[in-house]
Amino acid sequence: MTDPVTNPQQAASHGTVSGTPSLILRAEGAALLAASLVAYAQTGASWWLFAALILVPDTFMLGYLISARIGAAAYNLGHTTLLPLALVVAGWALAAPLALAIGLIWLAHVGMDRMVGYGLKYPDAFRHTHLSHAA
Repeated sequence: MTDPVTNPQQAASHGTVSGTPSLILRAEGAALLAASLVAYAQTGASWWLFAALILVPDTFMLGYLISARIGAAAYNLGHTTLLPLALVVAGWALAAPLALAIGLIWLAHVGMDRMVGYGLKYPDAFRHTHLSHAA
């Protein structure tokens, strides 16, 4: 059996990204993580808060206890940049430092996950993401 990560034709059939596009998406994740860390440092918020909350977005995978479809939808909700970016914008616009800090922590988590290859989930299997398809 060929590996979809190294075989672009098989990766495409699984709905995954491979090769150079995968490396670019991982680099974007690293950039998001770095930018979030730099911005967080500028807020003056506690690094203890950062440490306490950095893995909280992974609680969205509890949806998998119900079903793969619900799990994928919940995981994707917690691992897209849209909600944390909205929280960052709201925190900044409303001068709400806690909201800003939480949004930046959440963005850092998303960037960290993308950097190491965890992508948005497909509803057929937990390990089937837009960045990989591990059986």
